[in-house]
Amino acid sequence: MARKIGSRYTANQILGRGSAGTVWLGEGPEGPVAIKLLREDLASDQELVGRFVQERTALLGLEHPNVVSVRDLVVDGNDLALVMDLVRGTDLRTRLDRDRRLAPEAAVAIVADVADGLAAAHAAGVVHRDVKPENVLLDMQGPLGPGGSHPALLTDFGVAKLIDSPRRTRATKIIGTPDYLAPEIVEGLPPRAAVDIYALATVLYELLAGFTPFGGGHPGAVLRRHVTETVAPLPGIPDELWQLIVQCLAKAPASRLRASELGVRLRELLPMLAGMPPLDVDEPDAEPTEEEAPVAAEEAPAGERVRRRGAVPLVPGAKPADSNRDTHTSMRVPGPDELAGGARGTARVPRPTGAPRPGSARHRATARRRRVALGAAAVALVAAAGVGAWLATSDDDAGATPQDTNNTAPATP
Repeated sequence: MARKIGSRYTANQILGRGSAGTVWLGEGPEGPVAIKLLREDLASDQELVGRFVQERTALLGLEHPNVVSVRDLVVDGNDLALVMDLVRGTDLRTRLDRDRRLAPEAAVAIVADVADGLAAAHAAGVVHRDVKPENVLLDMQGPLGPGGSHPALLTDFGVAKLIDSPRRTRATKIIGTPDYLAPEIVEGLPPRAAVDIYALATVLYELLAGFTPFGGGHPGAVLRRHVTETVAPLPGIPDELWQLIVQCLAKAPASRLRASELGVRLRELLPMLAGMPPLDVDEPDAEPTEEEAPVAAEEAPAGERVRRRGAVPLVPGAKPADSNRDTHTSMRVPGPDELAGGARGTARVPRPTGAPRPGSARHRATARRRRVALGAAAVALVAAAGVGAWLATSDDDAGATPQDTNNTAPATP
C-alpha cells in the first residue's frame, strides 16, 4: 500500500527490511527513488532527529560512482527517512547466499569499487562504520567488470552513526555487526576511517572463503577473536593478495592501508587473478561455549531444528543477533580479562573440502573405525609376537640334551 513520505515522495513497495528500518521503492519529483524509512522508535527520539538534521549537509554532499547517493532527508511527523538513488540490482549478501564464494578476480574487483567509494567518503570526513555485504549493492544494469563482476556501490552511509548516539549507547556499549567490527571498536575506542578498512578486508576474506575470518559462535567469542587472534591463511591465493588482506586486518589501525591505497593495490592485482576458480575450502568450526552447545546435523532427532550459530546474545537478556548478520547488535564492551581469556593465538583454520566436521557423527565414526583398526593391528601384533616366542621356545626344547636341561654335569668316576 502506497504511503506519502513528506510532501515530495511516495513509498509504493517494500524492497527489503534491515536493522534500522525498511527500504521502499518510491517515486519523487525526478523519478524512481529508494526510500529508507527508519524505525518508529528511532523517529521518536528527538536527539536522534537533531543529529539526523546535522548530518544532512555531509550526506547530501557525498557524490561518487561507487556510493549510493543520498538525495534528501525527510523529517515529517513520525517519519524519518533517507531518500536515495535507486540501484537496479541486488546486495552482496544475496549474491553470497547464492554462490557461497566468488572467484578471486570478481571478489577483488567488487572490493576495489567499495574502496574507491570509501576513499571519497573519508576525504569528505564521513566514516561508514557498518561496511558489510548487506550494505554493498550490485548494479545489474551497469557494465560488467573483471571476472564478470557488476559495479558495486556502498549504501547506508550515516545510519550507524545516527543510531549510535551518546544517549542511546553509553561508553560501555558498542554498536555494530560482530563479524566486521575492528579491534579498536571492541576495546571501546572511537571509530575512525581505519575501521572501514578493517571491515572491508573482512568482506574480501568472506567473498574468497565463504566465511568471515573471526566469525562463528557466541558473539562474545567473535569479539575476543578480533582483539586476540591472527587471521588464518587462505590456501590457493597469490601471496601478494594475502599480504594485502593481512595488512588491512592489522590490529593497529595505523598499520592498515588508506581506502585510496587499497583500491589502487587491488586493481594492480587483477591481472594475476584472471581465470582463477573460487577457493575450495570449508568453514572451520567455532569454539563451543557453555551457553551454546551446537548440535551436529547428523545427530539431530527427526523434526528437531538444529541451533544456528550466532544465536546467543553477548548481553544477558538482549535479543539474539540475526543469523544473517543484518543487525546492528548492541553489545557490552568486554573487559580486559574477557578479551584475554581463551586466546589461542591464531584464528580458526579452514578445513579441506569434504573433511568431516569435528564432533559430528561422521567425524566420530571415522575416529571409531580408526581406533578399531589400530586395536585390531595391536592384537595381531601381540599375537604374532606370542606365537614367535612360543616357536622359539619349542625349537630350543626339541634340540636340548639331558645335560642341557639338567644344568648339572655328571660326576666323573
